[in-house]
Amino acid sequence: MKTGCRRFKYTIFLFTISLISFHTFTDQPSVFALSIEKETILGRQFLGNIRKHYDFLDDDFVDGYINDLGEYLVRPLKTKHFPFHFYIIKDNDLNAFAGPGGHIFMFAGLIEAMDKVDELAAVLCHEIGHVSARHLSHRIEQSKKMGLATMAGILAGTLLHGQLSEAIITGSMAAGIQKQLSYSRDDERQADQLGHKYMDQAGFDPYSMITALRKIQEGQWLNIDHIPPYLLTHPVGPERMSNIETMLSTYTVKQEREETARFKRLFPFFKTILQAKYLEPHDAERLFNRELEKNPDSTIAHFGLGMVWKERAEYPKAIDNFQKALKRLPESLPVLRHLGEAYQLKGEDREAIEVFERALKIDSRDKASLYLQAMSFQNIEKYSTAIRIYERLTSMEPVRHEVFYNLGLSYGREDRLGLAHYNSGIYFKRVKKREEARFHFQKANELSDNDPSLKRRIKKEMKDLR
Repeated sequence: MKTGCRRFKYTIFLFTISLISFHTFTDQPSVFALSIEKETILGRQFLGNIRKHYDFLDDDFVDGYINDLGEYLVRPLKTKHFPFHFYIIKDNDLNAFAGPGGHIFMFAGLIEAMDKVDELAAVLCHEIGHVSARHLSHRIEQSKKMGLATMAGILAGTLLHGQLSEAIITGSMAAGIQKQLSYSRDDERQADQLGHKYMDQAGFDPYSMITALRKIQEGQWLNIDHIPPYLLTHPVGPERMSNIETMLSTYTVKQEREETARFKRLFPFFKTILQAKYLEPHDAERLFNRELEKNPDSTIAHFGLGMVWKERAEYPKAIDNFQKALKRLPESLPVLRHLGEAYQLKGEDREAIEVFERALKIDSRDKASLYLQAMSFQNIEKYSTAIRIYERLTSMEPVRHEVFYNLGLSYGREDRLGLAHYNSGIYFKRVKKREEARFHFQKANELSDNDPSLKRRIKKEMKDLR
């Protein structure tokens, strides 16, 4: 099982979390930081490099949860230099890091080790502290003679066993640049202090910083030979704990906020979906069955088994477990959403639509349920209804690419070819297939003579494409 002996192998990024000693700092960035525009470009290139070499955990609920939580935590920031984006990498390392341009990455292994959302918030707040203080941009600016694409490769290469960086620089030069990019002790202290402030303002328990650190240390020191030298310069356990405890001595417990309570309530479902999707199937099945042995009525265990069977395409078994989970929590949005999807995958779209209706009564703006419901209407050839839902989804940012793809198909089935080609063009533009996008926009333009509004939209999309 991947959660056994957790290793800190050399894939640790040089911006790994280390909750260490605290001093009082502000979140004002260095005046010598890389420009916002350049770091934004670097962030996109860096994200592209990470996507090429790592699988991201793909689930609407998990992705929505981690990004909603992240956005909630950054609300107190007086200045947001970038829009924040949060990602989960399907790897069992106990690791997290802040890349350039507001991109923050968590490894599934670290989340799987967390027992409560407060610990997850502690990790995220530390990384948000690095971004808000612009530590990385200051380090990069010191290497400004290097091109942004080269720098993006070096940053990603440090994470990927050095594969990318070795293609660009080698030997002592690589080591020198890695050392130059490493966070200083003051950087880490400031990120810790800011992280504590953000947790306090969001209503999470800052004491979770201690439990999160202990779990990271347990995994870290199991395989000390795999830790890069720059990590070994940080203060060790007792010093860290002492500093954290000193800072927490003045903390007073506050009344729990409604938003914080919601994240706590949904965390078990978030973690269960993550376990079902990132653990080996037999390991996940064994994990949830053990929980059922302790508690035969466990909602979370039945939900987890439903996820496992759905991933294995054993839809009747998945549906049975989701139904058992609903007996105790009949208004659980995550369970309803995945039950409806299991019906849909089984080819029972009318049953799926009924389940999605139940889910949307709980949250009428749940994008995943809306999208799946539209797909089921599309499957039973109720294209007008599907189009109405897809069009609604186009106004709910961020919009998944497949909304435009299916919107194009549905308009085509209704013989509304101008709109069909227009939406297909948007889909191909989004997935960076320029020639296909241009073809569909040109066809849409030819078919839209009686629709001046559509012609204007096509013209704008084609201008942006150029």
